[in-house]
Amino acid sequence: MTQASAPPRPARRQHDREIVTLAVPAFGALVAEPLFVLADSAIVGHLGTAQLAGLGIASALLTTAVSVFVFLAYATTAAVARRVGAGDLPAAIRQGMDGIWLALLLGGAVVTAVVPTAPTLVEVFGASDTVAPYATTYLRISVLGIPAMLVVLAATGVLRGLQDTRTPLYVAVAGFVANGALNAGLVYGADLGIAGSAWGTVIAQCGMAAVYLVVVVRGARRHGASLRPDTAGIRASAQAGLPLLVRTLSLRAILMIATAVAARLGDADIAAHQIALSLWSLLAFALDAIAIAGQAIVGRFLGAGDTQGAREVCRRMVQWGIAVGLVLGLLVIVTRSAFLPLFTDDAAVKNAALPALLVVALSQPIAGIVFVLDGVLMGAGDGPYLAWAMVITLAVFTPVALLVTALDGGLTALWGALTLMMAIRLLTLWLRARSGRWIVTGATR
Repeated sequence: MTQASAPPRPARRQHDREIVTLAVPAFGALVAEPLFVLADSAIVGHLGTAQLAGLGIASALLTTAVSVFVFLAYATTAAVARRVGAGDLPAAIRQGMDGIWLALLLGGAVVTAVVPTAPTLVEVFGASDTVAPYATTYLRISVLGIPAMLVVLAATGVLRGLQDTRTPLYVAVAGFVANGALNAGLVYGADLGIAGSAWGTVIAQCGMAAVYLVVVVRGARRHGASLRPDTAGIRASAQAGLPLLVRTLSLRAILMIATAVAARLGDADIAAHQIALSLWSLLAFALDAIAIAGQAIVGRFLGAGDTQGAREVCRRMVQWGIAVGLVLGLLVIVTRSAFLPLFTDDAAVKNAALPALLVVALSQPIAGIVFVLDGVLMGAGDGPYLAWAMVITLAVFTPVALLVTALDGGLTALWGALTLMMAIRLLTLWLRARSGRWIVTGATR
């Protein structure tokens, strides 16, 4: 990692307390977000198979749209944390407002593009004539909530940069509860069907965004920060987020290629792959929570000009990543046989999934380091390096994944290729961390 010696025990304890204080609420907020889709699925599923299938297609499109713009949270966290470290809270909040204005602009562009093209997008996903009307209805209504969700991403980044991960947790939980109540009331009480589910989600999303805006606006007024859109600031936020957008798109491409390869292996393999990928994603929330703490803490240290503190917390967080990865891996090994019946009774799917889950388990310590270093470098504002590293990883992974099909390697081999992908990411991130080139101090990078 770095050449610095291990921090003294009191410093380690302080780092540990801060990591836990930030990471635990962040984990809760991360887990609450996908529960939106689960709640919608549970409610819409009772309307019929066609409605549930329509929700699935529309949700896949909407989730992709939101995940592509996750840089609004990551880039804003790093930029705000630097200014917090430099002791300039008005500038920190001003930076956050630039991110929020950018989120509104991007959200408006998405709505403008999706509403008229919704039927075409649904058709591209191969929806049947029975399913397509439900998918189109849900997509056209739910996309109206995208600006609110992007504001939530940017505002979450602001609060994380201000070292506050508790407020996002409270808002996420309240949003989940409101979403469930609104969906049930509008779908069944108002008899609006799948449209009611879409409107309930939009209202809940807008409510979450409103709460965030109230919190941020109060902070801006308290510290005398301007709320007006600033063209230069919005442009700077977009430029800072562009490398992280490239990184996210490359990672999404890797996961899509893996799913496409699994689909070619056979029905049992793609079903087992979906189970393994779902578990992998759940474990990623725990590791990503530590990464979020890394973004906030490292950004603050660098903003304050404390390079030694940044090195020490980086080292300590890597240790956390390894430890949590080991624990998660052991849990998967111990519970995988009991875990599978929750998803399937098909013996062929279970036989394909068991060895794949073992690979998932063994890869968790690697994933722990990868997630943590990813967060550290994001907190340092080292987006361009992260973008190039992920593009290189994609270039290496693609031919290896395609060989799985060519050589009839099976699902376990595919997850071996995904583990190789994580190992490549580990190598690129580790080399960068050891080089120290990410350590750039000051209120801006």
